[in-house]
Parts: sequence; structure tokens; C-alpha cells
Amino acid sequence: MLSVHTSPLAQLGGKEAGGMNVYVRELARELGRRNVAVDIFTRSQKRGEPQITEIGANARVVTLRTGPAAPYDKNLVLDYLPEFVGRVRCFADDEDLQYDLIHSHYWVSGVAALELRKMWGTPIIQMFHTLGAMKNQVAKSASWGETDERGAIEGQLLREADAIVAATPLDRDQMIWNYAARAERIVVIPCGVDTTTFHPTPQAEARAALHLPQQPARLVLFVGRIEPLKGIDTLLRATERMVQERPAWRDDLHVLVVGGDRGSKDDQWAGEQQRLDSLAQSLGIRDNVHFVGAQPQSQLPLLYSATDVVAVPSHYESFGLVSLEAQASGAPVVASRVGGLQYTIQDGVSGFLVPYDDPDAFAGRIAQLLDDDALRQSMQAAAVLNAERYAWPRVTNELLELYTRVERLRSPVHTIAPLGISNPVQAPKALSPACATCEADKLPVPCPLLEACPVQGS
Repeated sequence: MLSVHTSPLAQLGGKEAGGMNVYVRELARELGRRNVAVDIFTRSQKRGEPQITEIGANARVVTLRTGPAAPYDKNLVLDYLPEFVGRVRCFADDEDLQYDLIHSHYWVSGVAALELRKMWGTPIIQMFHTLGAMKNQVAKSASWGETDERGAIEGQLLREADAIVAATPLDRDQMIWNYAARAERIVVIPCGVDTTTFHPTPQAEARAALHLPQQPARLVLFVGRIEPLKGIDTLLRATERMVQERPAWRDDLHVLVVGGDRGSKDDQWAGEQQRLDSLAQSLGIRDNVHFVGAQPQSQLPLLYSATDVVAVPSHYESFGLVSLEAQASGAPVVASRVGGLQYTIQDGVSGFLVPYDDPDAFAGRIAQLLDDDALRQSMQAAAVLNAERYAWPRVTNELLELYTRVERLRSPVHTIAPLGISNPVQAPKALSPACATCEADKLPVPCPLLEACPVQGS
């Protein structure tokens, strides 16, 4: 596996550490339990890191010194990819290893995978986790956007990788719409959740373990990176609406923001954290919002169980692993109706889906759950059942089937051949631009072009 720009060992909630890190680590562990040996190659971001870290039976992270031993912009990683590829090859030669398959994660890793395939003839499975084209469609400013170079590389990988894994049918369709990708190369396999780690704990017990207030305190939780795309400002504005409409909640409504790298002083916060803190102050809810920084993953199951509602106000999520972790832990979720969240949450059953960037909609659904104990308890039970469909053993079965099919493509001289995925969704001959960007434009539902749409319901 290749995860060049970020390590599966990284502290979650940082600038480049999120659901993808969890995916890579947990998939490797599950494969290892099945006697499939996995090496995850990533670059070193600090001096003194061990080169090899065992993360489970038959699974290890191989950290390679490539470029400066420090975090830096993911786009700059491209400058050091030749060095990274050379070190991967040297490591394999030193240990006399031959890899049957390369599973590359994110577009940067895909570039390295293509170079390694030239050397080894090893087939590639590519997973993007997010798409630059979709990020650009919801970007509110140039600083949110992704580079043209990323778009070009994603297009190349969609043409040249032996198979592409999409996390949802919509993720696949967005590859077809935005990059003219060939549907027969793309297979839909969802991300997984570790249901042995993420499971319900009685709320009072979880709150006591975390030293959080017991009833009547109302707790709303956000978990994720602190960046504009995550829509945390929407949650803050929703909080302001709730305390305005329910003055009695001003003293016992608490929003916990888990993620980021809070320093000992406010002026050490990253720019987005400072902006959000200033927004909370200006909205008069600074005492209701608590930026607690990134937390150890061992604490997350307790945090999810301790809360009343988990909010996922993202502008874009290709899948949305936090929503699954929360549901597996017995927490109902109120989330934006975007990307993979539309698949992982059963609207009105295990949580609520609302328009993104709509504070009133978020405030309404969160307050509904906080007001209605019976509804909240019903959704808690349904959330656990829903999450079980995404347990890692089930997901890994699908991936192993794909690995077996792709590995058969291996030959001394690599040639591209269609994978032949069943049930491909064909790209439309002439797609309305409004339809392709319906999430950003907030078209009414149902879409007025639904009858002509090749992917009904998306």
C-alpha cells in the first residue's frame, strides 16, 4: 500500500490526517489477520521515526526519509516522489520482496504507483478518497481549491490504473462525470468501520470516564480536521440559533469540536481555528463551544457514546467515516446531504440529512433530537444496526475478491486491459452542467432532469 503524503500512524484530526489514515491502517490489519502480508509505505515527517512499525499480524508501516523531515503542503510532495519511489525499490530489494499488488491511496500515491508498476509490472488498484474536481465545485474561495495539476493526475490515474475503488455509487459517478472515466474500471466498495472498537457504551458511564457533565447537559459533537470544507462554521451558526430560540439551553448546551492542533495559547492556533474561535465569540456562544483539539483514537468511542448528537456539516465528503464510527457507537448523526453521507446515514432512521451550509436546517434537526428522548433512543438503536453493514470483515471480503481479479493481470510486460466490472453506470452523452454540480447548486429534489438521468437518485 502507498500512503505517501500522510501516515496511518499520524495523530488524527491534524491537517492531513483523517478518515483515509484510518482506512489504510484498519484494512491492512484486517488483511494481515487473513495471512495477507501488507507493507504500507509513507514518508517521514519528523526525525527519529523508526523505519518499520508493526501494526498487527503481517502488517507494518514502512516510513521512508523523503525530502524534509517535516510536514509540508501535499502538492510539494510531488517534488520528492522520484526519491520516494527509489527508496521503496531499495527497501524491496534489500528484503528480497516481490509485491503481488499495489493499492495506492490518494492522487499523490497514484503517481508513485505508476512509476513502481513500470519497474515491477505489478498491477495497481487506486483509491482517491477525495476528488479535486468535487472540492473545487464547493470551494468558496481560491484558497479552498485544488490545483490543475491534481486534476490532470487524477484523470491520468483513472485512465491508467488497473482498477479504481469508489466508496459509493455517487463517488463512481462523479469520476465519470468530471473525468470521463471508464465505468468498467471502477468498482464500488464502501469504507469499513471497526465495530469491535466502536460500540455503544452507556452514556452516563462514557461521560464519567471522560469527566464530562451528566444530565441535563446537552452535548453535540464534531470530529474531524479543522478546515473550511468541514463546515464547522455552519455548526456554530446553528448553535447560535438554538440558544436564541431556547434561552434555557444557554447554560447546558455544549458543542465539542474534536480535531486540529490547539496550542497552549490561542495565538498558536492555525488560521481556521482562530477564525472559528472569533466567529463563536461574535455569535455570543463562546461558552457553549469547546475546541478540545485532536484526541487519541482510543477516546473516540467514548466521546461518541457520551454525546447526544454527532454533527457532520461538511460541504463535501466522498464517504464520511466519522458518521459510521458515530453510528457504530450508538450516536445519531445530523449531517449534510452530500457525497457518501447520503449512503451511510439512513435519513429519518439512524440520523438526519439536511442541506449543507444551512444553519437553520442543522439547528432544527439537532434540537429535535435533543428535545425528543424517544426519537433519539430509537435512532441510537437503528444507528448501531446500520453501521454493522460496514464492518471491516464484510468490506475486506469484497476487496479480496477484487485483489484476486486484478492480480491475474500481472505479466512480465504490463498491458492495460479492462477489468470488466459488472453493472457499470454509463456516462451520459450530454450531461447538464447543473446536474453534474447539483450538490453545489442545491437543485430541488427530485432533480428536474431525473427521468433522463443515467444514475437515477444521484
